[in-house]
Amino acid sequence: MDTKLTLKLNSSVIASAKAYAKENNTSLSRLIERYLETLTQAEEPKDGVTITLLVESLTGVISETDIPEDIHQTKAQYLSQKHS
Repeated sequence: MDTKLTLKLNSSVIASAKAYAKENNTSLSRLIERYLETLTQAEEPKDGVTITLLVESLTGVISETDIPEDIHQTKAQYLSQKHS
């Protein structure tokens, strides 16, 4: 059942959110509803680790091509030098 909700927000935030909703072919109401669902969902932590929204938003920031092929060797050399 849908219930009407009145919010008081900064007009520039509303304008930006409406533009975002339009670009993504959704309504502002649906956009806010999905956001609130995401915030309030009680998900079971994956492997005992809770992933915050900030960490989730960073997913994909570094591509696999940005990671050197010899990453393990580089790490070993760094640790060796650090502890010698």
